[in-house]
Amino acid sequence: MDRTTPTIIQRCEAAGLRMTEQRRVIARVLQNSTDHPDVEELYARAAAQDASISIATVYRTVKLFEESGILERLEFGDGRARYEDAERDHHDHLIDLTTGQVIEFVDPEIEELQERIAAKLGYTLRGHKLELYGVPKDKK
Repeated sequence: MDRTTPTIIQRCEAAGLRMTEQRRVIARVLQNSTDHPDVEELYARAAAQDASISIATVYRTVKLFEESGILERLEFGDGRARYEDAERDHHDHLIDLTTGQVIEFVDPEIEELQERIAAKLGYTLRGHKLELYGVPKDKK
């Protein structure tokens, strides 16, 4: 994460959210996540730091952060909602259907193509989400 970008905790405070110590632990876990954790994974990581955190607290906190625009909810078709910082740099996702691994990538050709398509249709692109689903090629 670009260090000039405010942290999740700083953005929560700026949004006027009451930041209990448990919410701070959950926010730090999210900030330090390099993957796309679901609530169960967030709970396991947060509870390892503060055993008094309940799964219900994690659900409520994630919902609050999402409603405040601090977290982005991602659904990759596996029945689990996953989360990432809403202010991360733009990227797209490739989901491995065999393992569930989520690979982040940026491809300038795809970005340029999307801009061209929007312009051809008479639009200025303001944003997009791209999710690719695949299985590893056989290695010979």
